[in-house]
Amino acid sequence: MKFLSAISLLLAGAVWVPVSAQTTFQWPEGKRVAVSLSFDDARESQALNGFDLFARHGAKATFYVNPRSMEKHIEKWKQAAAQGHEIGSHSDTHPCSGNFPFARKNPLEELTLAKLEADLNTADRDLQRLLGLKATTFAYPCGSKFIGRGVNTQSYVPVIARRFRAGRGFRDEAANDPAYVDLAQTLGVDSDGMTFEQMKAAVAKAAQQGGWLVFAGHNIAKPGNQTTEIAVLEEFLRYAKDPANGIWLDTVDAIATYIQKHRTEP
Repeated sequence: MKFLSAISLLLAGAVWVPVSAQTTFQWPEGKRVAVSLSFDDARESQALNGFDLFARHGAKATFYVNPRSMEKHIEKWKQAAAQGHEIGSHSDTHPCSGNFPFARKNPLEELTLAKLEADLNTADRDLQRLLGLKATTFAYPCGSKFIGRGVNTQSYVPVIARRFRAGRGFRDEAANDPAYVDLAQTLGVDSDGMTFEQMKAAVAKAAQQGGWLVFAGHNIAKPGNQTTEIAVLEEFLRYAKDPANGIWLDTVDAIATYIQKHRTEP
């Protein structure tokens, strides 16, 4: 019967999608797509430019911080947390591959799981000390999810899965399927350098599958290196706020929590 149904669809010119590949997940209030804006490293431009920008539009974002980087503008970070922005963990020392010169003194290739856990514990303590809160989601520094070398390489995704509701990647190429995504490996799409039209197109593509698109950026400023431009974000926030576009714009934690509560598998 399934075979005959497929043939009938093909003969009618329709596209047949196997039942196992169909997404039946429903976003709240009839929204067609979920979007999160996230930013890494607790950069100064986020405190100086980003918080006021989001306040003007009544929008919430997720900021993945290395806690000690917040100290220069700690009052602004306290206010951001009080206003409902999510403050997530980005580790204490931001370990990346030693192929990056800045990470050579703290390379993932030389870490152990015990050292990684100690780093995360320090970040937890500093976040509690500075803001009085505990992070519920995490962003992998440099998007890397491994420690060690060669045959001794290990994934640290299980560590993140035990400690956090979600772990966001970086420079991925797709939105997340809410009915399928491994929240410990949530895909994150690089928003730095994007135009408004590019961001809009990425959202439109995600909406076709009812997906969850997580943007991942760094600076919030005028055009520059590792920057999601203020003018682009202004235009995008106006677009996302228009009910006609069917966008649920919220923090990574808020959307991950909704997914956990409303999907049955996996």
